Amino acid sequence: MRPAPDPLDALVAASRHHRLLLENEHVRVLDTRIAPGDTVPLHTHRWPAAHHVMSWSDFVRRDERGAVQVDTRGKPGVTAGTVLWSGPLGPHTLENVGAAELHVISTELKGAWAANSARLEPINPSPKYTIG
Repeated sequence: MRPAPDPLDALVAASRHHRLLLENEHVRVLDTRIAPGDTVPLHTHRWPAAHHVMSWSDFVRRDERGAVQVDTRGKPGVTAGTVLWSGPLGPHTLENVGAAELHVISTELKGAWAANSARLEPINPSPKYTIG
């Protein structure tokens, strides 16, 4: 029997912004789209992930108390095609504060892949942004 989904999982708590493309015992692939001005509700990402940026926009990521974790405004942007790495992300919101859609395809690594993720490096090193 499969356990009940975590109520803060991105696909449950923020389903308007996250769409499942593929899932098996090794990976989960999410298509994330955040329109300008949108704020993604509080959610988590329990596994580390590679994030393929399809289109970029400035964003502010806040923790569950509202404290700013990342604010990309005034920092070098990321170009479409860049791949970023992120560890698991605890409860957070993400607000698109830019003028374009933020569109990211994320491949989350599950199981043994996640346990070995510390050895993985980004394909295209770039500023240390993590999407969410």
